[in-house]
Amino acid sequence: MLFFEQMNPEQKKEFLQQIKSDYRQILIKYFSNDINLKEKIDKFINAVFCANIPVPKIIEIHMEIVDEFSKQLKLEGRSDYSSLLLDYRLALIDMLAHLCELYRRSNASKG
Repeated sequence: MLFFEQMNPEQKKEFLQQIKSDYRQILIKYFSNDINLKEKIDKFINAVFCANIPVPKIIEIHMEIVDEFSKQLKLEGRSDYSSLLLDYRLALIDMLAHLCELYRRSNASKG
């Protein structure tokens, strides 16, 4: 796999679409009892790590998806959507913690 910086614009677009789709599925299932969620999170984190995606890009993807969710909930007339969406901050923190742990383990094995 190429580093994100080495990808051509089309490869970047495809890769970002894929990880955004994967992340959307993680968010949808995040508060459920999906037994495959941990595997999906690990797969997502490994893809982000291997491609060397900058953390601000992950945060941007998170915000885009939450904004899409917000718009959908407004259209559905859900009045409780803002409190629902705040809970997704936990998912972002969780993803970043997993990524930090992967970076920590990677650096520990080098030293």
